[in-house]
Amino acid sequence: MPSRIGPVARTDLPDGTQLLSALPVPVVLLDSEGRFRFANPAAELFLGISSASLSQLRLTDLLPEDSRLAALVRHVRAADAPISDHDLTLHSPRLHRDGVAAHGAPMPEMPGAVILTLQDGSTAQKLDRQLNFRGAARGASAMAAMLAHEVKNPLSGIRGAAQLLEQAASEGDRELCTLIQDEVDRIRDLVERMDMFSERPLEREAVNIHEVLDHVLRIAGTGFAAHLRIMREYDPSLPPVWGNRDQLVQILLNLVKNAAEAVEPREGEIVLTTAYRHGVRLAIPGSRERVHLPLEVTVRDNGRGIHEEVRASLFEPFITTKRGGQGLGLALVAKLVADHGALIECDSRPGRTVFRLSLPKPPAGVAQPLPRARMRQTA
Repeated sequence: MPSRIGPVARTDLPDGTQLLSALPVPVVLLDSEGRFRFANPAAELFLGISSASLSQLRLTDLLPEDSRLAALVRHVRAADAPISDHDLTLHSPRLHRDGVAAHGAPMPEMPGAVILTLQDGSTAQKLDRQLNFRGAARGASAMAAMLAHEVKNPLSGIRGAAQLLEQAASEGDRELCTLIQDEVDRIRDLVERMDMFSERPLEREAVNIHEVLDHVLRIAGTGFAAHLRIMREYDPSLPPVWGNRDQLVQILLNLVKNAAEAVEPREGEIVLTTAYRHGVRLAIPGSRERVHLPLEVTVRDNGRGIHEEVRASLFEPFITTKRGGQGLGLALVAKLVADHGALIECDSRPGRTVFRLSLPKPPAGVAQPLPRARMRQTA
C-alpha cells in the first residue's frame, strides 16, 4: 500500500523538490540512470508503490525499455528540453494504466535527471464523460415520463379486455388471453422501472459509506452473490459522503450485482475498496456550486470484462450484453450519480473490471456520523 507520510526528506535533492509534495498531480524525479529519486504522495497513489519502495527501483523495473514513457525520458535527456506525450498505455505486471498523459522536463541542478508529471487521462475528458452520462440520464428521464403518461393507461385497458374475453373463450383461446395479460404485465413492469429515471428532489445528508456497503453486502450475500467471495478493503478514517442513503444503496447494489453476474460461480471474486483521493471538481446539477470529489468507492471483479465496443455507451439506456437484460441498471446508476454531482468511471479488461465512484464530502458545518469500518475482511 502507498505510504501516507509522503516522501522522506532528502538533503541531496535540488531545492524546491519538497514543494512538489503538496501538488495533487503525480510527480517523480528520475536520476541519470533512471532511478526514482523522489515521488510525491500523488505519485505513490498513482503508481500504487510507496516512495521508500520506489527509491529501490528504476523506471525500467516498472515498464519495458521500449515503452513510450521510457522513450519520452530518453528524448528529454537527448534534447535537454521539455517533452509531452498523451494517451500512453503503461502495462506491466506491477502497473496497468491507460490513457495517461505525461510531461517530462530536464532538471538543470542534476545533469541527466528528468522530472515527470503523470495524469490518468485529463480532467477535461472526465468532465466530458460525466456530461455524456448526464445526457443519457436526461434522455432516460424524458422517455420515462412519456412512457408513464402514454403507455400505462392503454395497458390497463388491454389487460381488462383480455380478462373479459378469457371468461367466454374456449380453452385454447384462454391460453392466448393469459399470454396477453402476461405480456401486458411485463411491459408495465418495464415502464415502472423506467419511471425510476423521473426527476425527483434529492434529499442529502452525511452518510457513512461503509455502512451502506455492508448493507449492500448483506443483501448480496443472501441472494445473487451467495456463492461468491467478496473482499472488503476499507479506509477506516474515511469521512462520510454527502448523498442520499437509499440512492447510494441502489447505485452500489447495481454495481455489485453486475459484478456478480460477470464472474464465474466457483472462481468469482469481488473486491470493494474505499479510499481518499484528490478527485476533481464538478458542478452540482442545477447549481453553480462546484464540489470536490475526494471520496472514492471501487467495485472490482475478476470476471470476463466488458467488450470494448460497449464501453463507450455503457451507461446509456438499453445497452446490455446480458441475455435477457434490459440495459437499464447502469443507466439508472449514471442518473443517480449525476444527481449527486458525483463521477463514475469504468476500466475493464479480461480478468479485471473496476467501477470507480467519486463522491463529495458534506459541506462544512453538517453533522457527521462517526466512521466505522473494517480495513480488510472477507464476506
